[in-house]
Amino acid sequence: MTTGRDRPDHPLERLIFFSDAVFAIAITLLIIDVHAPHLPRGSNDAAYLQALADLLPSLLGFFVSFFVIGAFWAGHHRAFALAGHHSEKLTGPNLMTLCTVVFMPFSTAFMSSNYGATIPTVVYCLTLLVTGLCNVRLVRLVTSPPIVAEHVPAETIALTRMRGFAVILGALTALLVAFISPYLSQPALMSIPLWRLLLQRQARRSLAA
Repeated sequence: MTTGRDRPDHPLERLIFFSDAVFAIAITLLIIDVHAPHLPRGSNDAAYLQALADLLPSLLGFFVSFFVIGAFWAGHHRAFALAGHHSEKLTGPNLMTLCTVVFMPFSTAFMSSNYGATIPTVVYCLTLLVTGLCNVRLVRLVTSPPIVAEHVPAETIALTRMRGFAVILGALTALLVAFISPYLSQPALMSIPLWRLLLQRQARRSLAA
């Protein structure tokens, strides 16, 4: 009977399982720096509401980064679903991408603890930008021979590669906004879906031409 260890692409499965675990840990670490308010016994409702209001920057950072890391995981999953073979060339780029993802809880906490300050916000946006660049490099590698499965259509490869650039453009948008108004930098990340729609249209037009 053939076991997983006998399959030539078993290392690819191990790489994917390891990556999923790292993504899960990174996304969980986001909530560790959001500490529940602890007020003296007998505090009134207004004090509790104020304590929750003081947590809003941390909560905003948590939710935004949760979905950003989730988007990176989804892109990683989407790209590796197209992989048919393992290559030693995957190890370094994959680790680099995971390294930037694991750094994201720190940059999120740094920004949330100093909400509205330029430098922490810029550090956060640069983290997203570097993660996006590493992700684009990894996705291009995974969707190229000899790693990509032979049956994958060229259109699927083109659209999968394109999606990663939306995060880069969204991070650049947020970075530019950070120098003008750091408070609006995180909301500027909502431009990522818009960039994705524009890039998808452009990719489909290029393929149809």
